[in-house]
Amino acid sequence: MTQAARVSTSTRFDVARLRRDFPALGQDVRGKRLVYLDSAATALKPQQVVDAVVESLTRDSANVHRGVHLLSQRATLAFESAREKIRGFLNAREAAEIVFVRGTTEGINLVAHSLGRTRLGPGDEVLITELEHHSNLVPWQMACEATGAKLTVARVTDSGDVPLEAFRERLTARTKIVAVAHVSNTLGTVLPVREIARLAHERGAVVVVDGAQAVPHFAVDVQDLDADFYALSGHKLYGPTGIGVLYGRRELFERLPPWQGGGSMIQNVTFEKTTYKGLPDRFEAGTPDIAGAIGLGAAVDYLSGLDRDAIAAHEADVLDHATQALSEVPGLRIIGTAPHRVGVVSFVVDGIHPHDLGTLVDAEGVAIRTGHHCTQPLMQRFGVPATARASFAAYSTHQDVEALVGALHRAKELFG
Repeated sequence: MTQAARVSTSTRFDVARLRRDFPALGQDVRGKRLVYLDSAATALKPQQVVDAVVESLTRDSANVHRGVHLLSQRATLAFESAREKIRGFLNAREAAEIVFVRGTTEGINLVAHSLGRTRLGPGDEVLITELEHHSNLVPWQMACEATGAKLTVARVTDSGDVPLEAFRERLTARTKIVAVAHVSNTLGTVLPVREIARLAHERGAVVVVDGAQAVPHFAVDVQDLDADFYALSGHKLYGPTGIGVLYGRRELFERLPPWQGGGSMIQNVTFEKTTYKGLPDRFEAGTPDIAGAIGLGAAVDYLSGLDRDAIAAHEADVLDHATQALSEVPGLRIIGTAPHRVGVVSFVVDGIHPHDLGTLVDAEGVAIRTGHHCTQPLMQRFGVPATARASFAAYSTHQDVEALVGALHRAKELFG
């Protein structure tokens, strides 16, 4: 069984009941029942999240923190309540360690900009892995270019794994920052983040984790992982787009200069000098995505009200079924077969470009993702220009997988 928290698949999970919470699943696409297998790009939203956003925009549509009127007070209470929910969801020590950002991309850019310019210099190294999303690659390239540091890369195996020993070999006394994905968005590989953090900290390096693809699939405890920074996106977590979270240890956050200036993050401003507020305000310049944060809080409430072990077992079962069923399609090759995977299966089909494949299965009502998935170096590693990617969530079913396989067979027939 693939790893999505290895719990017994006998745990009861009523996927049919859960699917009724997601209004998008009730529609037809091109005359067919929608089969949504693109949750790694963005998860569908339960009605509870939609309702929370609508209520925020209709009842409490006011700015936060600075208003003394009732609507502003209610908006502020809901906004800060969402921060506390996320603190508990990640088991951060305090709400001040939770900074709202636009998403994982902005969170990593914040760290790369603020931490990079204070911690990196000529000859220093930033260590990433070969399977990183561009969001956890390009910002570090930019930081290295600005400071004279060097980007180093831990290679992946033919199965798409990153062995701990290969990672250990790339760590040196010059490694100042280690930035890794918790879960690969392209291959579904689960990286041993806790062990990576231990090795990195032994070298005195700061650990930054891209958690976008991890938090939808299993519980994340940032204290247990010993991550220094952990970034996530709300829309992968059944929440709205345009909102995300950067967790950071207080002692590290407090040493960082703010990376954006403006309203909300200042203590005092004169033409000669500006002083800044403490955490988390100093990293939240300007008006935040208030409704988005409240919607993300509602998504956390929704997930927290479910049996996450049962969901993990269900998702693992769907992924196992998909891996087996796809492997039996003639001419189809799965890219990435690491033993510890969640949520994703990427593949290519002989004689059909992934983009054509995506268009053909869409005609059957099946939504998948095709392209390089913002991991071009990883595509080069496996010698393919792109892949097709089916990705799963709590609402995914065996029937969805069978619809995909049927659509793939019809696509092959069209290509002879």
